[in-house]
Amino acid sequence: MKPDKLTMSLLLDCYGELLTEKQRECFDLYCNQDLTLAEIAELMGTSRQGVHDAVTRAETQLLRYEEVTHCLAMQKNLSEIAAALEAAARNLTARDTGEADRTATEILAAARKLKEI
Repeated sequence: MKPDKLTMSLLLDCYGELLTEKQRECFDLYCNQDLTLAEIAELMGTSRQGVHDAVTRAETQLLRYEEVTHCLAMQKNLSEIAAALEAAARNLTARDTGEADRTATEILAAARKLKEI
């Protein structure tokens, strides 16, 4: 199954610098700007087939990079962990004071650090 444009846009953010300039530009216009292949071809002064090839190659490479490095998947997991830590800390502060507040503060600090990664 082909990934949606949002996922492909996120992959472009992660790995875009590894593509050729033409692939990166075509893929950005296709995914982020939602232009058609014909519109991109006209804008870039090339053929529709050339744009199609660049977009297809870029998509294949981006998916391959993610398959090898799992950068986007790890980023998603870290965000989920940070959100769970934040929820636990907020729950902890709502229940008790003293030691629980200090622990909750440490959990919140760890969650913030995770988000910065």
